[in-house]
Amino acid sequence: MNTDDQSFYYFASHALLDEGWAKDVLFEVNNGYLQTIEPNSKPPVNAVHVDGPMLPTMANVHSHAFQRIMAGVAEVSLNSIDSFWSWRDLMYKIVRKLSPDDVQVIATQLYIDMLKAGYTQVGEFHYLHHAQQGKPYDQPEEMAIRLMEAANVSGIGLTLLPVLYSHSGFGGQEPTAGQLRFIHSTESYLDLQQACEKALVDQPSHQLGICFHSLRAVTKPQINTVLQSLDQKKVVHIHIAEQQKEVQDCLNWSGQRPIEWLHNNVGLNDRWCLVHATHINHQEIRNMANSHVVAGLCLTTEANLGDGIFPAVEFEKANGRWGVGSDSHVSLSIVDELRTLEYGQRLRDQQRNRLHRPNQPSVGDNLFAQALQGGNQACDVSLGLKVGNRANFMILDASNPFMAASQPADVLNRWLFACNENMIKDVFVAGKQVIKAFQHDQDDSSRLAFTRVIKKVMYDE
Repeated sequence: MNTDDQSFYYFASHALLDEGWAKDVLFEVNNGYLQTIEPNSKPPVNAVHVDGPMLPTMANVHSHAFQRIMAGVAEVSLNSIDSFWSWRDLMYKIVRKLSPDDVQVIATQLYIDMLKAGYTQVGEFHYLHHAQQGKPYDQPEEMAIRLMEAANVSGIGLTLLPVLYSHSGFGGQEPTAGQLRFIHSTESYLDLQQACEKALVDQPSHQLGICFHSLRAVTKPQINTVLQSLDQKKVVHIHIAEQQKEVQDCLNWSGQRPIEWLHNNVGLNDRWCLVHATHINHQEIRNMANSHVVAGLCLTTEANLGDGIFPAVEFEKANGRWGVGSDSHVSLSIVDELRTLEYGQRLRDQQRNRLHRPNQPSVGDNLFAQALQGGNQACDVSLGLKVGNRANFMILDASNPFMAASQPADVLNRWLFACNENMIKDVFVAGKQVIKAFQHDQDDSSRLAFTRVIKKVMYDE
């Protein structure tokens, strides 16, 4: 459906608005945005009736698109102490083989699958910049453009986060051979930012942010120069405190823990998304919460890599903000991320119903609301069924018995804790349907291309 220059109407028997569930809701969409929202309405004859509970879509705060190709192939034990670091070695080997065409194919299929999972914005933590052996492409933004094109073909919104990655370890250590395709100097990174800014002109669904790979990959002068040189309103993302080894290496280098160092030496505010932040102490929890940063939690990847368990109960009690991402994409499911977050806390504490707040005792409703808010902040978007926001929404499958029988107050808990199949039947972006009856119009061609790339890159076929 074309939404340009005129109004279209959608009608939902139940919809999750900013203020909560509402009945018989009429949505007016004009030029891709929600113009009016009227609960307890009667639909006009030209309204499109959606079949099932309507929910806002969500932003995926953390993605490495190219890593989707290796999902499931690292589950073979190569030594008795497999960890993130042995997984990283395999990732480096695969990176050497990827062409810009390959990356675009992988990202296109990934973004289609994200839409099917209810994500309509993705924070793409983009550090695969150069050709083999670190040779720059003729256009330094070549790989970034491929990600933009993949986003445009799929219909997802892109928060592009070009990464500054200069060193292999704390204190400015020289990069390794496996990292050469990632490396930028401060000056070449600022040039890349400028090129990406130009490429994103007139693309209203896309945003551009600032990104540092990790504290071990950049120096303090680099961080300061970049932050002072670029738009002070842009979001800022960084991997941090994901692994115990990283925390110990930071202590050995500086005498401070990673988030402690960042807080004391750079300063934190609501522009920052601290990705993973798995290993943090009570003071760091307070500093993060008081600074209104977003913790970018990637539960299925963190579980897959054996990172550890984020102290979510303590962070919630401090009113910390968080969003979810799929990172290496071993899973593409809002349900998996939120369920794993809650169940990890239950297993750690040996108690039930851990992540709730005083004003929201329902665990599912609290998880969904916090992930929506944190994703918006981290990806610099405004998702949610609210007048003035982009008309992004998803429809759950009304034929499922849980959806057909449940009262609205139980829908999120039923979906997140009782349903194992994909429940997201339809997805709309800017009022345009991009997923219809679980399908995308590029499914056949994209899957075929992705299959070919898997065979070529992974199996040399």
